[in-house]
Amino acid sequence: MYDADGMDSSTPMIQSEEFYLVNSKFESYDELLKSVRDFYYDKEYGVSIRDSRKEKYVTLQCDRGGSYRDRLCSGDKRKKITGSRLIKCPFLIVGKKENDGAWVLKAKIMTHNHEPSTDIVGHPLFRRLSPQDTESVKNMTLSGIPPRQILSSLRQGNQSLSAISRTIYNLKAKIRKENLNNRSMVSALFEEFEKEGFIFDILHNPTGHITHLFIAHPLSIKLAKIFSNIFVMDCTYKTNKYNMPLLDIIGVSCFNTSFYSGFAFLEREDEDSYIWALNTFKKILDNREPTVIMSDRELALMNAIKVVFPSTINLLCIWHIEKNVLANCKKHFEHAEEFDIFMSSWNNVAYSTTTTIFEHNWGEFELVYQTKKVVTEYIKNTWLPWKEKFVSAWTENYLHFGNRVSSRAEGAHAKLKLYLQVSTGGFQEVKEKICFAIKHEFNEIKVKLASQRMHVLHICDGSVFGELLYHVSHFALKKIHMQFEKLKKVILWQPWVFEPMIRRPKGRPPKAKKKRGINSTTRDPSKFELVESSQRPKASSSTSKNNLPDLNAYPNFSSNDMPY
Repeated sequence: MYDADGMDSSTPMIQSEEFYLVNSKFESYDELLKSVRDFYYDKEYGVSIRDSRKEKYVTLQCDRGGSYRDRLCSGDKRKKITGSRLIKCPFLIVGKKENDGAWVLKAKIMTHNHEPSTDIVGHPLFRRLSPQDTESVKNMTLSGIPPRQILSSLRQGNQSLSAISRTIYNLKAKIRKENLNNRSMVSALFEEFEKEGFIFDILHNPTGHITHLFIAHPLSIKLAKIFSNIFVMDCTYKTNKYNMPLLDIIGVSCFNTSFYSGFAFLEREDEDSYIWALNTFKKILDNREPTVIMSDRELALMNAIKVVFPSTINLLCIWHIEKNVLANCKKHFEHAEEFDIFMSSWNNVAYSTTTTIFEHNWGEFELVYQTKKVVTEYIKNTWLPWKEKFVSAWTENYLHFGNRVSSRAEGAHAKLKLYLQVSTGGFQEVKEKICFAIKHEFNEIKVKLASQRMHVLHICDGSVFGELLYHVSHFALKKIHMQFEKLKKVILWQPWVFEPMIRRPKGRPPKAKKKRGINSTTRDPSKFELVESSQRPKASSSTSKNNLPDLNAYPNFSSNDMPY
């Protein structure tokens, strides 16, 4: 390297390097490596390991030594055009371990074919994390913290940190590789299941690839056995890189809260797959049958429930029914006000409290909308055959504790996806995130149980309910008390009048529109949402037909939202 006058500007630096190399001795390999890197960092050069044997020698080179190798393509025809920091820099030094155990340095080639870097953080070597930061990344990864938040947390403790997002992703990939320890993903997964006490089962095809996987965490098993009266079952999507639907089985605790009971990754949503998953779940319950299972009108799942749990009542989600009625009937009404009246009439039918009232309301409904045969025939043929599964006159005869919608499952899907963050994880990554969600909910229920044992609920002091205190949750006691008060009114005062029944508001809170990438867990819009948005009045009078949503642009509706 020469300056503007033609003099060798690197001579003082070389003398300094020679003095350092000749007079330095180190007690260990790691101490040598750290010292050399720190020394050349001050001179704005990076030094990397070319080859080594930890107890004998190490060859160090400039991190711009060597040349780019195209590992993806072979041959000139498909040669990849790319940039590289490697420019065959000749710099080379060697460290050796002497007989007395000390490590010394020896110069081989002391020149570089490039100038020092103006910004040393451009070298990947200097973006590496310290051992303490590496341990912090491992702990935060186990806690399910996203990489961007991990990086922000590290920078709080070290403002001069040079690491970037890619540094965190590379370290996480290295941690996963170390955890596998030369095992296949499936072997490592099964070992973890057995070690942590999971109940699991698999099916595979003739080529050995897994087609079905059922898993239940030991905490889920404990809760499912305690609270085995009601379960909500529903499939969710965009949870794994195999694009397998995930059957989510949700239980209901005595506090009216939800918990994960089991998960089944299925190749297809057919009756045989559901029967296999439910049979595995039945073993968890010690072959007991739940009182009620809530689902949407997924015929394959309904048939499987009938086969595996013949004594269980299968109720249908009234919210999904309303939305399917909206999706299929709204187009037959010209005015929104007219359709609102139609939906109100349909709700009167669905919420009929007795069979007599139901027959009366349905008769009026048919009479009022006799000119809209398509609408009445759709409801009559699609939903009335299942009236015992969603009309209040029949559902109120079963112990469902107010569970008439599958919103618990929808909420559980959303919570799980907050832990998953992306839809491109394998079984092992998904299993780890599932564990976080389950442990969180188990601790919530455990704390509530402990807390309520310390608080007396004053319902009817001195009544029969006093015997139940400390043994039954406050929510359950309130439900029992409400039923008791209704029974007293039946006996003492007839006829009686109650306040209007509280109904669930129509629709759900609007969501902000977000751009969905290939790894997004956000579900595709349902048909009823497209129908609603397509018929929503526009602010501008110049709105054209081309501005309306294209229903054909979303071919992959989930089974929950398909029109029936």
